[in-house]
Amino acid sequence: MKIVIFDMDGTLIDSKKDITISVNYIRDKNHNLPPLSEEYVTKIINMERRDLPKLFYNTDGYQKKDKELFELHYADQCIQNLSLYDGILEMLQKLSSQNIKMSVATNAPTQFADKMLSHLDIADMFDVIIGADKVSASKPDPEMLHNILDYYNFNKEIDKAWMIGDSVKDMKSAENAEIKSIFVTWGFSPKSDYDIVIDYPKELIQNV
Repeated sequence: MKIVIFDMDGTLIDSKKDITISVNYIRDKNHNLPPLSEEYVTKIINMERRDLPKLFYNTDGYQKKDKELFELHYADQCIQNLSLYDGILEMLQKLSSQNIKMSVATNAPTQFADKMLSHLDIADMFDVIIGADKVSASKPDPEMLHNILDYYNFNKEIDKAWMIGDSVKDMKSAENAEIKSIFVTWGFSPKSDYDIVIDYPKELIQNV
């Protein structure tokens, strides 16, 4: 059995515009701060070490009012400018035709992941869609990946599994789960020095 676990934002879907709009909405409404650029927001999201509340809202930790307003705003905003990256649908269809098992592990809340992937008509292609709210620790902790591998009754002696993502967190989650990883450059992070790096979705088919 072959199992491919995908990150979502910056790997399967281009969500940077809607994320940035919602972050800037909270900056304006709750903190009277000027807007951030899409480039800055996506850069810090994928940083290995970062303090998002400080960088987004200049606060020490997430304030309840910011979290609640973001979730309320993003619930509608998250599908307004959403798109699949070029070649993703064809790649998923090809993997499915080869009976490769596919799931999603995202640090986004599961409710948003379900809504976004359903909006793009690909949710049904995945056996498991799991977000950070379903585990005690998000990526790079391996708990999400372990839950997915357990769903498949993964046996490392006879099965193969890969984590596909665009951030250090994805690669380290794979390392911590003791499975292989593939870094993609078409999303939020355009370069990497990891062992396997691909520039186009079709290249994934050749590497699993």
